[in-house]
Amino acid sequence: MALARDTDEAKVEAGRLQRWLQAARAMPGAAARHMVGLVYPPTCAACSAATGEPHGLCATCWGSLSFISRPYCERLGTPFALDLGGALISPAAMADPPVFERARAVAGYDDTARTLVHKLKYGDRMELAVTMGGMMLLAGRELLAEADLIVPVPLHRFRLWRRRFNQAAALAQVIGGRAGITVDCDALRRVKRTRPQVGLSRNERAENLQGALRVADGARPRLEGKRVLLIDDVLTTGSTANASARALLRGGAKAVDLLVFTRVIPGA
Repeated sequence: MALARDTDEAKVEAGRLQRWLQAARAMPGAAARHMVGLVYPPTCAACSAATGEPHGLCATCWGSLSFISRPYCERLGTPFALDLGGALISPAAMADPPVFERARAVAGYDDTARTLVHKLKYGDRMELAVTMGGMMLLAGRELLAEADLIVPVPLHRFRLWRRRFNQAAALAQVIGGRAGITVDCDALRRVKRTRPQVGLSRNERAENLQGALRVADGARPRLEGKRVLLIDDVLTTGSTANASARALLRGGAKAVDLLVFTRVIPGA
């Protein structure tokens, strides 16, 4: 009897809390944030320390991010140690030009960036797409200014079923919504179930992705002559980005740029 009574009381209290939150969200913006914050105080998206605003980073985590800014390679977006002036192309980009035209990233693949990516991808922390997508808007503003269409890197349907969502698509929706650019999550398909790329060499990654990506039937008219901005969470060797860009170009896109949240910096 006591257990049943406790359960009923818990249900009543949960109902009260739900109604209270609904009422708070119906208030004007500042008042709603204040009321909801009394129940769910904002915390750092990376370390869960207290913060002043939701979906943000604390000063420590913000300071630990290895933000990428100019001077960097105009093709690969990898930073240079010295500012030699002008628009520069790295030796790596000249020796092995990527299929995409330009890549930009918020930060190098440091501990904080890795934590955010893993929480979004594997921790069901969908709200992190708002945090990370907002940063990507700033890092990719020159690409967004020229983009006609945004396309996320797709997951195979089995991996999508297991993970329940595509983190690249979640980021793309945030970026496209804020930038006012159409997002097409169905244009590019992963048609071959590939092995996870983690641990594979550059050549193994390229071989793993051979024939894995293609433009969906009927998507060509939506891509024809468009400058596409490809979205992903992480850039490592560039194999996935190159395979995706190649498929989009074959599908009619005029050009493909790449925007990611974080990228591995060779030699870092």
